[in-house]
Order: sequence, then structure tokens, then C-alpha cells
Amino acid sequence: MCSIKKNRFGLLGKNISYSFSKGYFTKKFSAMGFNDHTYENFDLQDISQFKSVLENNPHLKGMNVTIPYKEAVIPYLDELDSQAEQIGAVNTIQFTDAGLKGYNTDAFGFKNAILPYLKPYHTQALILGTGGASKAVAFVLDELGVSYTFVSRNPLKNQIGYSDLREHIIREFLVLINCTPLGTFPNIEESPDIPYRFIIKKHVLFDLIYNPEKTEFLMKGEAQGASISNGLRMLELQAERSWEIWNDS
Repeated sequence: MCSIKKNRFGLLGKNISYSFSKGYFTKKFSAMGFNDHTYENFDLQDISQFKSVLENNPHLKGMNVTIPYKEAVIPYLDELDSQAEQIGAVNTIQFTDAGLKGYNTDAFGFKNAILPYLKPYHTQALILGTGGASKAVAFVLDELGVSYTFVSRNPLKNQIGYSDLREHIIREFLVLINCTPLGTFPNIEESPDIPYRFIIKKHVLFDLIYNPEKTEFLMKGEAQGASISNGLRMLELQAERSWEIWNDS
């Protein structure tokens, strides 16, 4: 007889019908023969609904968190892993007897996904976007000794705007990382508003987006001879790290 108390996992986000995580973990559970494991989307219009998710789903073992709740979920947690606390964003929640503990596995995923592309001359990066994912990217670049500048539509102190991206800046910053949602399916014609004509072969363009496989941002960089990578490998790595955390409870 099948037990009601399944091992339930899920993704917390907004407008997440496209979710990588659900497909990835459902396939993983099937391949491992874990018939009592399920993974589902919790598509919330507001983070305040998270409380009712917890109340109505007592058998949850772990969750991933995506846009736009990587920062907003933090007040609902009982504890933060030291790295998540430093980054200021959470993408993995571990359910324990002591409560909810937040982790950031985006940093692990991004670091191991971008490392194969970096050369000694990749010493400066532009981070396009300032959301929760960009915080993990900045954390990793600090670890790697790569200096960076945030590019924002509404730049704050120590950030720059897209209109500031002149030729000398693009030529100086040889790593360009898209942390915005621009170009995500179905809006595949969109891309960050940067002067792509100044990109050279030494550039690396990394897009956290994985659908489509090759965004407009990446195609424009590739046309200039740059090395490119989408966010799929990063997602796979962070998902596996999440799985390790959930199984360590």
C-alpha cells in the first residue's frame, strides 16, 4: 500500500511553468527508482503566500527558490547557511526538525560552470542586472579575484547604467554576465542593451538563462567571435548540490 507521506520537494517562484527544476528532479527520481519522491511547482503571486504553502504541505523535505523570491524568502527562514548569509540570497531550503535553513547553491553552480572559460586575462567582469542571482555571481567573482561592476537600468552608487557602456568599457571588461531575464522564452528576441559591436574574441559571455539554449545575448556575442555559455550547466550543478543538502538533514 502506498504511503501518503511521500518525500515531497518543490520550487518556489512566480510564473514558473517553464521550470527547469521540476523536469530535472522528476526525471532524476524516476531514474533512481524513487517512486515515493515528488517535485512540484509552488507558483506564488506574492511571497506572503509562502506561509500557507508550509501549512498546507506538511511533508515537504526541501525546496528550491527562484525569481523573484531569492531575497524575499529570507525573513521566513529560521536559519541561514554562512555562505547564503554572505551572499544575501537563498535558492535552496532544507526542512529540518529545527526549522527551515536557507542555502545558496547558485554560487557553487556558477563557479564550476564558468571556470572552464576563464583565462588569465579575464580579470574584470560586467554583471548585467542586480537581482538575487547577481549576488551569487558577485560572490563567486570575489572568490576568483575577478573585479566586477554592476550594470543596472537604475544604477545606484558604484553601479553604472547601460548608457554608460562605451567602447573602452566593453574592451576593458572581457567577461559579460547576463543576470537579467531578458531573452528568456517566449521573449527570445530581447537582449540586454549593450553595444555588442565592441565585443572581441577575448570576451566570454555567460547567460544565466537556459531557455532558449542560445539567447539573443549569446548569439550577438558569438557573432563577434566571443566564447559563450548558457546557464544550463550552472542549473544542473546547483540542483545536484541542493539534492546533497536535502539528503544531509
